[in-house]
Amino acid sequence: MAHTKAKGSTKLGRESESKRLGVKLFDGEIAKPGNILIRQRGTKYYPGINVKQGSDDTLYAIKNGTVKFTTRTKKNFNGSSKKVKVVNVV
Repeated sequence: MAHTKAKGSTKLGRESESKRLGVKLFDGEIAKPGNILIRQRGTKYYPGINVKQGSDDTLYAIKNGTVKFTTRTKKNFNGSSKKVKVVNVV
């Protein structure tokens, strides 16, 4: 005979852990080589001068400098253009 009552499954436990995405170093802050500037999914921000993009779309600095955010126009494959945000380390 069982010593405990039968238990149903829990209705909790479905919440996924937050990924801590977003801007890590803002405009005017000092960046060192290897510092993560932005964690993102997809290319919301594009890499500019002295910035590289990782395999998970993370932008990181490759040289010492100050973080600067700018915009530029980017041509799409169909000929139309759109403004995109670019991250530079100057």
